[in-house]
Amino acid sequence: FFVTMTKLSLISLLIGSAAAFAPAPVAKTSVALNGGMDDLKAIAEKSNPVLKFYDPLELSSTTIWGNSNDETIAFLRQSEIKHGRVAMAAFVGYIVQSNGIHFPWPISTDGTPFPFAAGSPPEQWDALSDAAKWQIILFVGFLEWYSEAGGTHYMRGGVPGQFPKFSDGGLVPHPVPFNLFDPFGFSKNRSEEAKQNGLIKELNNGRAAMFGILGFISEQRVEGSVPLLKGLVTHYDGETMAPFAH
Repeated sequence: FFVTMTKLSLISLLIGSAAAFAPAPVAKTSVALNGGMDDLKAIAEKSNPVLKFYDPLELSSTTIWGNSNDETIAFLRQSEIKHGRVAMAAFVGYIVQSNGIHFPWPISTDGTPFPFAAGSPPEQWDALSDAAKWQIILFVGFLEWYSEAGGTHYMRGGVPGQFPKFSDGGLVPHPVPFNLFDPFGFSKNRSEEAKQNGLIKELNNGRAAMFGILGFISEQRVEGSVPLLKGLVTHYDGETMAPFAH
């Protein structure tokens, strides 16, 4: 997973793509159907007015798995958006866990507390039981499956980055009171301009977070590899690529 996230992050960073958190207006044609390259250039200019559109590997002109160029662009955009969101959650989570912040209730019915005393975030993961790790992995797997199976697929006319609502599609066998994105509806009354500005900020924050979380992990495994973090994070002797090694 870590290697996959790294590769897709680097690929996505080169094509100047963007996020699409909120549903697009009905009148807007999806990138998966039309104007993929135009969207990339417009988004790149907004997200980085200095560099603008930069694609030295010409990834934006390629095709994958027999799909069209627009569908391929949609796939790459989705990859960057998703990995940016994962990186933002990981970056914030790393800082929170490093400071010993945790839920006050036990982690299991036998009264076992959260492993905040185990050390750094990777060491806290190692201290979890296999059952707890599987719960986390399976829940993330469910979200991944639902993002691909629910709603209109981002490569088939949908919007890259838009997570399907749990209330749509009938894939969940019981009612779910809240959606993953904006569960309380705070953004539904925001102007379209405000939403678009928010998406650009999300994109840039996600890119920065990718470098941030990779920096934390790299410095823990190879001391001195990230000079700015030297002495700020502790060394980790475990294996970040083996979630069940301990």
